[in-house]
Amino acid sequence: IALRGPFADQDAWQAAKSRPPHRFTPEEVLGWTSSASLPLLPSDESIAVFTRLRRAPRLDRRAPGEWRARPDTELHATSDKALMTFDPPSTEGLWPVFKGESFDLWQNDLGPASYYAWAEPGPVLARLQQKRLNSGRSRRDSAHAEFPPAHLRDPATLPCHAPRIVFRDATNRTNQRTVIAALAPPRVFCGNQAPYLLWPAGDTKDQAFLLGVLCSVPLDWYARRIVETHVNFFILNPFPIPRPPRSDPHWQRAVALAGRLACPDARFAAWAEAVGVAYGPLDAAEKQAMIEELDAVVARLYGLNPDQLAHIFDTFHDWPTEADWAAWNARRDRTVAILRGLA
Repeated sequence: IALRGPFADQDAWQAAKSRPPHRFTPEEVLGWTSSASLPLLPSDESIAVFTRLRRAPRLDRRAPGEWRARPDTELHATSDKALMTFDPPSTEGLWPVFKGESFDLWQNDLGPASYYAWAEPGPVLARLQQKRLNSGRSRRDSAHAEFPPAHLRDPATLPCHAPRIVFRDATNRTNQRTVIAALAPPRVFCGNQAPYLLWPAGDTKDQAFLLGVLCSVPLDWYARRIVETHVNFFILNPFPIPRPPRSDPHWQRAVALAGRLACPDARFAAWAEAVGVAYGPLDAAEKQAMIEELDAVVARLYGLNPDQLAHIFDTFHDWPTEADWAAWNARRDRTVAILRGLA
């Protein structure tokens, strides 16, 4: 497969015709997505950046000794509707049911006005326990089938009892951000609009690392080349995710930054302790500085150079006002400067 462009005008096309196209084998293209789709790139220079990002392994890679994450859904808006309450006179004793708009980047819980519904935990926990037992026994491709039977039989191991990575299903490549992921608090159910990640292998530090990558600008730039309206599982699973060894100082820094950003209050105290970070609110300036450093660290783990990271920022989004562009370019300059220091 040979790729050129896209080109904005005839002059750009004429200038590029004499240069050889970027060529990819069918095996490479088939590895980009599960549907053999080609990326929508903003410029000819984007091909080299896309290729660099795609050198990272797929999210769904299964290898001995490595973490393993698989997307799953919990409550379905139609088939599980009877288990949910949409306008309860009191929410005492009920658990929230999250939808995609219930969280945002580094904002774990946007409050009751954003919830999809409420649910009495007893019947829902029983439903989820039976559902995963049936799924683990009957479907070879089920994420639950990768867990040992003792784990599946223990209701205390249901994912809703602990913090977990959730992401928005509905999105758009033209939004300000395309991949919206967060660490949901415990004692929360997730509707099908908010899928979550199961972990057949890996620990809380692996979760913090993956969350940091999913919330980064480099990964989001990649997603914008592929995503149209939904982050379907067949789109999410081939996402390129770096897998450095734990001895890598950039992996360690990504874990520390993402872990701290993900823990704004005491609901995440146990998870934060397992990662080795503090929890609690962050000053706005400190939080923004950590987000920008995380973007630079993730870019370093992808093997991007400063010019490539600058290209990602420059082609990321069409900001509507000059003030938006100025703020975004200032963020670009700070992030690229951090990357230069890392390199």
